[in-house]
Amino acid sequence: MKAYQADIAKFTDADTQIFGVSVDSVPALKHWSEELAPETKGLGFPLLSDFKERKVVKDYGIFSEASGFGRRATFVVDKEGIIRHIEEGNTAIDPSAAFQACNMLKKK
Repeated sequence: MKAYQADIAKFTDADTQIFGVSVDSVPALKHWSEELAPETKGLGFPLLSDFKERKVVKDYGIFSEASGFGRRATFVVDKEGIIRHIEEGNTAIDPSAAFQACNMLKKK
């Protein structure tokens, strides 16, 4: 999330809305947001909680029944709601591929 925060201007320029979804509770997400970006008292994009039902992580196919958590993933969804790019695992931390996908969508 820190890398996405650092590159927020690039995503804004690409007409992109960033948000995070986590199975953490709202208070935990508030804490993480403030800890990751103390200089601005929080990240420059919303963090949404999927704490109770875990519906989003299940619907997007990244829920691990064994651990009860969502696997790390980045989805680029176009304005029509179509998933155009998926980055899973440790590479999802790096915003480079997501930015490239967003930039390509802007050019269309």
